[in-house]
Amino acid sequence: MNAAAAIELFFPSPTVSAFQLGPLTIRFYALAILAGIVVGVWLTARRLRARGGTTSQTLDIVAWAVPFGIVGGRLYHVITDNQLYFAPGKDPWGALRIWEGGLGIWGAVALGLVGALIGARRAGVPFTAFVDAAAPGLLIAQGLGRWGNWFNNELYGGPTDLPWKLQIHAMNQATGQALTAPDGTPDIIGYFQPTFLYESLWCLAAAALLMFLDRKFSLGAGSVFALYITLYTAGRFVFELIRSDYANTILGLRVNTWVAALLFIAGLVLFQIRRRRPRSAVGQVHGSTTRHTPDIQSKGTPL
Repeated sequence: MNAAAAIELFFPSPTVSAFQLGPLTIRFYALAILAGIVVGVWLTARRLRARGGTTSQTLDIVAWAVPFGIVGGRLYHVITDNQLYFAPGKDPWGALRIWEGGLGIWGAVALGLVGALIGARRAGVPFTAFVDAAAPGLLIAQGLGRWGNWFNNELYGGPTDLPWKLQIHAMNQATGQALTAPDGTPDIIGYFQPTFLYESLWCLAAAALLMFLDRKFSLGAGSVFALYITLYTAGRFVFELIRSDYANTILGLRVNTWVAALLFIAGLVLFQIRRRRPRSAVGQVHGSTTRHTPDIQSKGTPL
């Protein structure tokens, strides 16, 4: 392959981000998030069973954590990018149209943890046992959810000529279709760094590393989740430096860059505090009564 042919290589983006199912408009963004939730819940249930819990306990907790997380993610996005909805000429009702994209992971995790805490107490599961079980699944869910940004042709980096450059179309978010050029072909904005792909691969690799470290070292109560914070924010810090979409800044850096840096430090500190604690596990289940003993050594094999 000669140099002229190689430079024509690119990673395509879809020209359709939604489809009609009867009267319903189904967004691929929502399907990507849903797929991430399903896989993440499955893995969490498996890991919690290894700690002495049950699938029903996982589902009970998730039933609280997911709605809280979605609300938190949307609130964070709307607050930090409020000009998209409340600037002159913008539609404030767009803040409620979550299906068009826009979830902040920091808000999703923060309020999701509140929901998980409520659910864990109701289910009789130590909070640290659940969040440690959920950490790799959360990373996988984030990695799969990023493909929703691919369908929406959004959250890309700066222009590039790399062979894996991402082709971006001008999209009509209301219809879920790419706009067309005068000749009737999809309107191409240009070719950019595929930051959604970088983050997706980073999340999947971090999930695999997290499970390996947890299995090998039987990490202490709460330290698996602390390591999740550290690994994710390390990658997110770099990806925020690459992204070219508009964002509010503080001292020249994107808000999310600062948040990632601060949470990275917090995650490291929390990991050092928690890593030598006894491993958190769920107690034995007898019939409908669950007896749990926080911070005991799990007899199950960590996954």
